[in-house]
Amino acid sequence: MTASGVGARQLPAIALLISDVDGTLVRPDKSLSDANIAAVAALRDAGVAFTLVSSRPPRGMASVLQTLQVSLPYAAFNGGVVLHADGTAAVTHRIPADAAREAVDVLTAHGVDTWVFADDLWLVLKDSGRLVDKEAMTLGYGPTRVDDFTPYLDRVDKMVGASDDHALLAQLEQTLAAQLAERATAVRSQPYYLDLTAPQANKGNAVVALAKLIGVDMAHVAVIGDADNDVPMFGKAGWAMAMGQGEARVQAQADVVTASNSDDGVAVAIHRYVLGAASRPDLQTGTVPDKPIGATPA
Repeated sequence: MTASGVGARQLPAIALLISDVDGTLVRPDKSLSDANIAAVAALRDAGVAFTLVSSRPPRGMASVLQTLQVSLPYAAFNGGVVLHADGTAAVTHRIPADAAREAVDVLTAHGVDTWVFADDLWLVLKDSGRLVDKEAMTLGYGPTRVDDFTPYLDRVDKMVGASDDHALLAQLEQTLAAQLAERATAVRSQPYYLDLTAPQANKGNAVVALAKLIGVDMAHVAVIGDADNDVPMFGKAGWAMAMGQGEARVQAQADVVTASNSDDGVAVAIHRYVLGAASRPDLQTGTVPDKPIGATPA
């Protein structure tokens, strides 16, 4: 796999596209562009299924699901919960209480703001700060302030370490991954967010569960994302697409790289790859030529 394309790799017929949300489907200001909305509608018109997998909680995905008219199962908390279209849980994975306690202790000891998602609540120890405000804008609702996370630690869907010290979070990602081992997964969803979920809660398992619920073989599933937490789904899908602003190590794991989320990379990918095979002779042969990163559809 390469950052700009994969040369002779076979492009499968795509029956289902699963997209990440933040850093992928929405722009940096968290808005949905007209181009991406129209591209998802074009998928629907072409009979290609579309759904979402996100690090967000289910409640924080509601407006995006509604705007895009998604009527299929979807996944939240990096796959910590896979939900039917009506919002009821099909699969749930939670962090063991002992691992949650250790993670809280490590994050707070390093001065990292710690957030806990449990009982459909976003719990914080302090309810102010730039990243709290940023996340509230993203999710469409605010946090619940508590003095102690202990009463909730036996039912945590996800935890987040939030910090503008990106190097520190990168270090803690390695520390917690080693310390928690098989009890929890630690991976950054953004340079400023370190997500902790149950070990089974990753986007690779999530897209497999979604494809099964929707009834599509994984060979005919395409995925698109931008961050480290998206890489597990790249290896499961028949076709993996990375965003143009993503880090090189993420792009290297994808089959192709599209434009950035500022430049409607999802729409570019849909038209160029998912829908493009029906109209482009070079894709009808099943061969994807190398093209510059972020090139617009031909």
